[in-house]
Amino acid sequence: MKKYHKIFSLLSLAALASAGCKSPEHKTEVSKPVPSVAAFAVAKGKLSTSLTLPGELQAYQRVDLYAKISSFVKKLHADVGTQVHTGQLLAVMDAPEIGTQLAGAESRLRSAEAVYSASKANYDRLQKASATPGIISPNDIDLAKARQLSDFALFQSARAAYREVKVSQSYLEIRAPFEGIITARNVSAGAYAGPAGKGSELPIFSLAEQHHLRLVAAVPDAYATYLKTSGTVEFKIRSIPGKTFSARISRLAGALDSHLHSQRMEMDVTNGTQDLLPGMIAEITIPLPAKDSTFIIPETALVNSSRGIYVIKLHNGLTNFITVEKGRQLGNELEVYGPLLAGDTLLTKAAEEISEHSTFKKIVLRKVEQK
Repeated sequence: MKKYHKIFSLLSLAALASAGCKSPEHKTEVSKPVPSVAAFAVAKGKLSTSLTLPGELQAYQRVDLYAKISSFVKKLHADVGTQVHTGQLLAVMDAPEIGTQLAGAESRLRSAEAVYSASKANYDRLQKASATPGIISPNDIDLAKARQLSDFALFQSARAAYREVKVSQSYLEIRAPFEGIITARNVSAGAYAGPAGKGSELPIFSLAEQHHLRLVAAVPDAYATYLKTSGTVEFKIRSIPGKTFSARISRLAGALDSHLHSQRMEMDVTNGTQDLLPGMIAEITIPLPAKDSTFIIPETALVNSSRGIYVIKLHNGLTNFITVEKGRQLGNELEVYGPLLAGDTLLTKAAEEISEHSTFKKIVLRKVEQK
């Protein structure tokens, strides 16, 4: 029995060993396919865009007319909406004291003129008589000459005083300094008007030039370098639908506003038909042509994430992140600036989910249209 038990034990061990030596069914590994991506060869080009911003039409010349001296409104010759010409009489003021001052100044002028005439005649007679030796002493001639010069100085002073009052009297007439239209009238006949104090809070008239306007706009500093004088812009007025106006850039401020960080731009606008009015808001379209060639890529090739702004470059089948700066954009194309070379292969559809140094073997090159 012991012999049979020993043989059974050996057979059992052999069976177990045989079972342990059997290998499981071999499974063949299947490699994952390498994904293919769309890519393009980057190239340089010029991207010309335009900027649309609001602007305001202003009168080329505008002035508020006040009374130069304290006076009362005697008569008004213009009202709101009156078309006036240069030098046209707009209002007549009344200041009785000016008439009195003028009469006094004229009287003093006549008196000084008479005194000067007498002293001059006396000097001329003495000068003529001194031709005969011994009749007139040199001292008398010197005194007569000094008296003549003194009277002449007084005569000149009286003349200047008279002219001063005369000029003050001319201020009683208010005339148009340039051709335009009266946009405001703030007084009536009989009202007091003066250069200071009560009655001078508001101007008598406001005058604006209407045939010649200026279009004013504030251009952000990001686009200020693209502007230049003699450039042409187009603008539209909401109250005049279906019509486009054009104007040339006439003046640039040459500096940025300290509050808005923008540059003031002015365009001269001829308004012969007077369809445009000062104060209208315009929608201005400013062309921004490219100065130099830059790299232009589709919008989908740029990644803007928390790690920065970059494009994905393919080199030897591996992805590399290239940090770039974004420029202007036109439609779905934009400018980028960075360490790129013409001919570099970039992913057409870059995404933040694509990790760096990923492998892509199959590349489909797509030509990107350049502007």
